[in-house]
Amino acid sequence: MPQKETAETVESFQKKQIVITEINTVTKEDELVLKVGFRLIPSKADFSKLMSDLFFDEQKLPNSAIITIPQSPLAKDDFELTPVLNMKGINAGHHTIRVEMYELWNSEKRFSFGSKEVIVEYVPQTRESWLIKIPFVKSFGGEDLAIVSVADKSIYREIEDSMKKESASKRDEW
Repeated sequence: MPQKETAETVESFQKKQIVITEINTVTKEDELVLKVGFRLIPSKADFSKLMSDLFFDEQKLPNSAIITIPQSPLAKDDFELTPVLNMKGINAGHHTIRVEMYELWNSEKRFSFGSKEVIVEYVPQTRESWLIKIPFVKSFGGEDLAIVSVADKSIYREIEDSMKKESASKRDEW
């Protein structure tokens, strides 16, 4: 059943912010490691899950990440996300990297949107004879964060659906 948006719900989303504080890069052999720092305002307690999208030269990379925010009293309001891009075949030069983070509401609307863009000078450590147009995300990592890729989420959903079907079939036999 879809949830109705109330004035209170919209107002609470408008008070929340995702501030991307930094994007730093480290070039390794055929990899570009991003260090994305972000802060949740007013605090982590107001957030549960975020989406993170990466763009390379204005093209969205296919691996979005779902970030689960820990609610531990020891967790901070500042977090760091470290995606690693496979840069095999990417030309040397200036490239634009943009990070977008947001909360989803009703699977379509984006709230608490935060975005930051940087231009990096990429110099590959090794040369490849073949070229690709955009890199792909090799991995996502983050301190104190639970990262679930879209592919992993679909696997969890399949497991959940099969468990529901099994549970329903057992109830019918009673």
